[in-house]
Amino acid sequence: MGLNCGIVGLPNVGKSTIFSAVTSAPAEAANYPFCTIEPNVGIVSLPDKRLDNLSELFHPKKTVPAIVEFVDIAGLVGGASKGEGLGNKFLSHIRQVGVIAHVVRCFDDKDIIHVSNKVDPASDIETINIELALSDLETVEKRKVKTEKLLHAGKDAAKAAQAELEVLEMLNKALSDGKPARSIEFTDDQLAIVKDLQLITMKKQLYVCNVDEGSAKDGNQYSKIVEEIAAKEGSAAIVVCGKLEAEIAMLETQEERKEFLEMAGLEESGLVRLIHAAYNLLGLRTFFTAGEDECRAWTFHEGDKAPQAAGVIHTDFEKGFIKAEVYSYDDIMELKTEQQIKLAGKLRIEGKDYVVQDGDVMHFRFNV
Repeated sequence: MGLNCGIVGLPNVGKSTIFSAVTSAPAEAANYPFCTIEPNVGIVSLPDKRLDNLSELFHPKKTVPAIVEFVDIAGLVGGASKGEGLGNKFLSHIRQVGVIAHVVRCFDDKDIIHVSNKVDPASDIETINIELALSDLETVEKRKVKTEKLLHAGKDAAKAAQAELEVLEMLNKALSDGKPARSIEFTDDQLAIVKDLQLITMKKQLYVCNVDEGSAKDGNQYSKIVEEIAAKEGSAAIVVCGKLEAEIAMLETQEERKEFLEMAGLEESGLVRLIHAAYNLLGLRTFFTAGEDECRAWTFHEGDKAPQAAGVIHTDFEKGFIKAEVYSYDDIMELKTEQQIKLAGKLRIEGKDYVVQDGDVMHFRFNV
């Protein structure tokens, strides 16, 4: 699975505007379908107040945030699974990302064309979800034909084929009803089979409600519809005003951006919530290293153990891992210095089986 977030949606819903704002990188944005053909890729710093606070304590020479990658994928249309609107190419781009941020138009503007000539979030979501399901259905049906041929092979091969066919039938039923593959409850063995299929609808998804400026704080009637749909799916929905965020992105300093947000009645940018939601959906978490030379946020996968986290810094750290010195972010914020951390007995020495926690501050002992 890719460690990135793909931004998808119908044409003219504000995908490229939001992408440009979140990455502060220019992306094509125009008032006609298929302006974006090749996906734009942007690397985004993960806003993290914990890292800011650590830097205030340690006064390092440099501070380095964690990052997350966003991909702006061209607008899908009805019939994309059959090749409409360069659909096959766009669907292949979606297949390569880790999670999906589905941008839904939640604003009225007669000057911006809607592909269906009306603002209808529920219909828009259904159009995209059906196309993704149909694309996966084609994948499942092709696999089914191949697997059925193995039923007459050797005993072990036939047994494996039968187990796979049971999973394929479950997928076929759900996808034919327009339901995503992730809506099915699989056993661990079944999940291994599904993973091999690389289905789009197995990817976690969040909805991004692109609203007008007046709805940036509390949303509107359109975003409420999206939130209800997301809740039924077990997904998240985030309200963002792409137009407002684009204006904020053009400001040069953090002070100017903060002042702009306050004038708009917002405590934080909607894009900050989007970045964090994407990071979390990807199963990514953060540990820190802190000192006079550098304070840095490092990204690891939830469930990783100490040697794997050490390997994020350098492969030699993982190969020669001995121990990890660990204390929590909360403890350093309370006690202020590493010396006080030690005196309070809050510094832990952890071995190879330690499961790293989000917010750990770590120093590694290694030998190569």
